[in-house]
Amino acid sequence: MSIEVNTRKIDWEENETIKQLLKRMKYTFPLVVVKINKKVILRSDFSKVIVPNNSKIDVIHMICGG
Repeated sequence: MSIEVNTRKIDWEENETIKQLLKRMKYTFPLVVVKINKKVILRSDFSKVIVPNNSKIDVIHMICGG
């Protein structure tokens, strides 16, 4: 069982939330957008939403500049 995070296949962990996944993957940047199977997940739901098996997850860093 696996999931894909930014095109990288990793092991799926049962009952893992998005918040836990980001910590496991060492995503520490404070401003990220997370999409699971192309659906945007609200930041306020990161600790509630369970990552489904066989899902495709996109973690996008929000950076502004000039």
